[in-house]
Amino acid sequence: MGSTSSVRFLKNFKTWNNQLIWADPLTQCLAPRLSRSMATETRLPGEDGLQSFANAHLTPLAGESAHQPAAVAAPVLTTIYNFPTMEPIRFEYYPANHLNLPLRRDILHRAVVFEGDATRQGTASTKWRDDVHGSGRKLRPQKGTGQARLGDKGSPMLVGGGVAFGPHPRDFSTRLPKKMYDLAWRTALSYRYKRGELVVVEDGMDIEFPKTRFIKQIFENNRWGNSDGRSLLVASGFRTNLFRALRHAGEDGKVLTGDGVDVKDLLEMGRIIVEKSALDGILRDHQSDLVKRVPSAVHH
Repeated sequence: MGSTSSVRFLKNFKTWNNQLIWADPLTQCLAPRLSRSMATETRLPGEDGLQSFANAHLTPLAGESAHQPAAVAAPVLTTIYNFPTMEPIRFEYYPANHLNLPLRRDILHRAVVFEGDATRQGTASTKWRDDVHGSGRKLRPQKGTGQARLGDKGSPMLVGGGVAFGPHPRDFSTRLPKKMYDLAWRTALSYRYKRGELVVVEDGMDIEFPKTRFIKQIFENNRWGNSDGRSLLVASGFRTNLFRALRHAGEDGKVLTGDGVDVKDLLEMGRIIVEKSALDGILRDHQSDLVKRVPSAVHH
């Protein structure tokens, strides 16, 4: 009897203990969270219902949007150097959509082809048989001579005759949207900037003497010469000494003004040394895809 009552007491005590544990509110709250691994994300009981209620009944505060704003790329930092000593002077910031654009080979290709087509003269001209000076009389009868059929003296088969399907003056220029062309400019500059091949110098880039050997020594000291891929110098205006010195140093590089540079010029040499004012002018003139057009007033 004693052993039977003892077993019954232990069973009743275990059942009562389990009921007491699960009836505890603190245990009910923590049990779902501790039943998973601590490395996984869990949710509180009823959290989904509270979130749906808040989304349905609560409105955002004034000036607070329901969606997160788009991330704005940080401006890029550029060092301004002194020419020709190349001593750092200060830092300047440029917008990311000017000097930090991703590489687009397709847009660069279209821009280079567009510029190449615009430079073609298209003046080649030949004479067709009707343009050859002389009579249009048939030279010999059609039949009976035993020779080949032949027309007038302007026939392409004769020496001095016309040219069959020869070239005539034409316009080779093609069309390209201005926004795409401006994007190609900034893409080329961004490509040079990311590779460390865009050197911005202070305004007034010039040398002391208009001597070729002097500019060659500057290129050699800075590793800008022929053995390092040549260099393009872009000035905001005409610099007498600099232009005269580089006139006979084409194997090391060339110098252009800001309004004489093309997208192809920005890509064909090893690096670009550009004045800050010239760079600012190029970026200012090629940002049509960034500037929103203001609708003009219509008068009736």
